[in-house]
Amino acid sequence: MKKGGLINDGKNLLLQWAWWPYAEELYFLIVVDKTLEQLGVQDVIAAALIISGQPILPTCVKIGGPTVTRGTSPTSKYASKILPHTSPLRLPTVTGRNIRTLKITFTRNIGRFIGRTVPVVGWVILASDVVQIFWKAMRTYNEIVDNEDKFFG
Repeated sequence: MKKGGLINDGKNLLLQWAWWPYAEELYFLIVVDKTLEQLGVQDVIAAALIISGQPILPTCVKIGGPTVTRGTSPTSKYASKILPHTSPLRLPTVTGRNIRTLKITFTRNIGRFIGRTVPVVGWVILASDVVQIFWKAMRTYNEIVDNEDKFFG
């Protein structure tokens, strides 16, 4: 393994030449560094989109039994009021409180469709960040280490 390391200058972790006995330790520190570089305003927005799309507001009793998601989200509530228009097509949406209760439902209400799509956009932004962090970390790691320690190469 080549010599390489990370130091903290108080603001960012910086790559500096030093000796790291374990490839895993170096990779972990590079992932931390790339995470700090990647996270920003778009992640705060993504978190706000996800949170605002959670069914936290109480609603009247819904017909459908135990499979119906209880409550509505602030985004869905206000988007339905602002855009009460209907679509000629049934639009697919994802509903549910957690990964186990997720299901695809359909709606013709444009506001409700937007309200249910907002948290999905937030999750896509965060997933994109995770992919970018690990891709950049792998590239940086492969530039530092010897050939026998590289990922995919």
